Amino acid sequence: MNFVNKNTAEKNNIIRINQYDIRDNAPSIRQAYQAREEGFLSRFACPSVKTKGRKKTEAACSMRTPFQIDRDRIVYSNAFRRLKYKTQVFLSPLGDHYRTRLTHTLEVSEIARNIARAMRLNEDLAEAVALGHDLGHTPFGHGGETALQEIYSLNFSHAEQSLRVVDVLENKGKGLNLTEEVRNGILKHSKGFGDIMPSVPGETASTIEGKIVRIADIIAYLNHDLDDAIRSGVIKINDIPAICVKEIGRTHSERARTMIQEVVYNSVVNKGRLELSMGDKIFSAMTVLRQFLYKNVYRSASVHSEFIKAKKILTELYQYFLTNTNQLQKELEKMEMAPWDPCKNSLERAVCDVIASMTDRYAMEIYSRVFLPIPNV
Repeated sequence: MNFVNKNTAEKNNIIRINQYDIRDNAPSIRQAYQAREEGFLSRFACPSVKTKGRKKTEAACSMRTPFQIDRDRIVYSNAFRRLKYKTQVFLSPLGDHYRTRLTHTLEVSEIARNIARAMRLNEDLAEAVALGHDLGHTPFGHGGETALQEIYSLNFSHAEQSLRVVDVLENKGKGLNLTEEVRNGILKHSKGFGDIMPSVPGETASTIEGKIVRIADIIAYLNHDLDDAIRSGVIKINDIPAICVKEIGRTHSERARTMIQEVVYNSVVNKGRLELSMGDKIFSAMTVLRQFLYKNVYRSASVHSEFIKAKKILTELYQYFLTNTNQLQKELEKMEMAPWDPCKNSLERAVCDVIASMTDRYAMEIYSRVFLPIPNV
């Protein structure tokens, strides 16, 4: 089963990695690809042959590397599909061009891949982490996350919930059995309003690819949340701090290009380790832009008033499922998650899982069905 005829390839001076055929001792497509990784990737990258593996050992795929498999499992998961109806910033926007949690995820993935490619790092690993980083995000954006922190646990975080999704919630309770590197990157991607590029050991991902996703996440939301805020009328383009326009750019493409290039060209090797960095001017302007968005968009009166409504919906649904376990089990079944087992986790944990997994529109649909009167017809 040859993809390229050997004689023809040599005659035409075509550079090839391997002849793929059905001989027992022939390298598989995966092995050939991993050999190319070893020859091309930077010494700071995480080649797929050096993965720490999965919790449950699996037979190797003949075509895909472990990180490519992880990427595919995430994309085909129920949690990934639900992201298209989860809020990024603006709740239930009427315009078709507002970002959702899904389009945010795709933009993070694109930025992470661009940085990884330019720095000869493992694109597959960066992409898998990026695609999975928000799988556990709540409905109604960070307002939903805040609601669950108040009604379920102060320790609730969407990063930990994302890891829970891939470990135990997806696939009817079996999880996706992802590699350790992807799991670690998902868990460590979030920074809240903390440092953009923290230096505290253990606060960021164990791989440089995972660290890149953390930065790509910030680059993505600084850009598209600003776009959406202008589109919605919450702010005007002239409100953007002058230093941000001067140093980063006026348009989405200018800002993205500037920030991506700064990471690529300013990252340095220090004591044998690759440290991601940005130029001081750009980093300072990014910090100003981030503070501007928190003050004028995320905490604006118009956005906050909608999140108050969202919090009411999630709070009442949470209490409803605590006292209606039969309905809870039905929702778990609909979402193709494992049924609640009191021997494995608390009722509160199961309700939290259901609430966090809902899309905005589904949460509103259930709320309407449960709490609002049905008119006679």
